[in-house]
Amino acid sequence: MRSETFALPMMYGDHHVLEVRQLLNSLPGIENVYASSSFQIVEVTFDESQVNQETIQATLADAGYLEELTIPIEIGSSPAHENGRPFFRHTAVFAQTGQSIGFTQDVPEVQRPLWPCPGIKQ
Repeated sequence: MRSETFALPMMYGDHHVLEVRQLLNSLPGIENVYASSSFQIVEVTFDESQVNQETIQATLADAGYLEELTIPIEIGSSPAHENGRPFFRHTAVFAQTGQSIGFTQDVPEVQRPLWPCPGIKQ
């Protein structure tokens, strides 16, 4: 038996833990799978005579869990300052209050996740 730990940046929710466990447990020779969405790692114990590290890694890569989470960067936007702390403003500011009071987000497509989600088939 051999144990390997893989970093999975795209395993950011508990629904991903279930999917990763299901993917890996379907491979022959997998003895134990410990997955943590909090730490974004999976520790796999497997029988080297039935499955190798490359196969496990390829399975995770094919499902999209080894990629980096792509979040748009605020390019060309300068931060606002409130209470002495900088932040990027995505809300409406009203002259009467001088503070941010709401948040809205327009999602053009209704049937897609807000973030890239390997567990959801497109």
